[in-house]
Amino acid sequence: MNKATDAKLTQPVSTRIRHGKLVSPVITLAHGGGGKAMRDLIDDVFISAFDNPSLNTLEDQARFQLSDLAKLGDRLAMTTDSYVIDPVFFPGGDIGKLSICGTVNDLAVGGATPLYLTCAMIIEEGMQVETLRKILASMAETAREAGVQIVTGDTKVVERGSCDKIFINTAGIGIINERYQLGAHLAQPGDAILVNGFLGDHGAAILNARGDMNLKSPVISDCAPLQGLIKTLLDAAPGTRFIRDATRGGIASVLNEIAQSSKVAIEIFEEKTPIRKEVVGFCEILGLDPLYLANEGKIVVVVPDDEKQIALEAMRSHALGKEATEIGHVLEGGRSGRVHMQTGFGGKRIVDMLIGEQLPRIC
Repeated sequence: MNKATDAKLTQPVSTRIRHGKLVSPVITLAHGGGGKAMRDLIDDVFISAFDNPSLNTLEDQARFQLSDLAKLGDRLAMTTDSYVIDPVFFPGGDIGKLSICGTVNDLAVGGATPLYLTCAMIIEEGMQVETLRKILASMAETAREAGVQIVTGDTKVVERGSCDKIFINTAGIGIINERYQLGAHLAQPGDAILVNGFLGDHGAAILNARGDMNLKSPVISDCAPLQGLIKTLLDAAPGTRFIRDATRGGIASVLNEIAQSSKVAIEIFEEKTPIRKEVVGFCEILGLDPLYLANEGKIVVVVPDDEKQIALEAMRSHALGKEATEIGHVLEGGRSGRVHMQTGFGGKRIVDMLIGEQLPRIC
């Protein structure tokens, strides 16, 4: 159960008795064919990793008591995302961890308590079963850390060369407490813009992991489930107007979404924007802009100015927010929908929405 709530959720009685045992060391087309090979894969690999009463019944859907969900809040939140990344294992995580963190975070930034996830996988013929087990073990560990359960799923196997090792889709549901009202359209002049730490680590780590530059870099992905940090923030600063995890497109894209949705101008400051020197150097070599690099453990937060200090203190009290800082504010005047940065040289630089794709396959 999610540690963020004391509510008791009714669990179904598990009637499934596992008996399948996988023999083949690699995934074959038969493992997606619906017969005994597929059942052995589900029993021996998936159920063993995600073991819980809702999943173990192996019905075509997971079932919940609406009365239990209603105790947690007044709105249901639902999201889904698909994960494709190269390489599937990278410094700080893997595609399995990423698939849990990404969906949990998409729920949490809306003020929801994440509860349940689905998992659908497209697996390439020839994948080593041991590799799949490692990915699933990582998913299970991350789900426990996030306080969620994987309650239903689907598996497809495609011919060799039809996908790049493995693609994962996870969907999630959670409950939003009536106290929280968050949205990109709620930013107001004078509001503070906060982040919870160093930016661009995930994008830099993934690019370096591919070995294209053969660089030695200590940068690791920031991939992490953020529901605990966000709950800590919202408990301390309930007036928070907006939270978003800065994934593809980086903080630049998130800031532009806020400016356009709220019809405001936003100003950030280069010297206040936390980016590791290793990431800055990496970007200089490759001609990239760290403001557009993907993150998987960083949030952009908009809070009223009178709550920014308590919000910062709350975030810094959490392990995933120790480096939280204010990077800018919503302007009293200025061009609506525009984001700019005050540079270290005293000038201004327009920060536009990302056009195209700065890095392929980073989440």
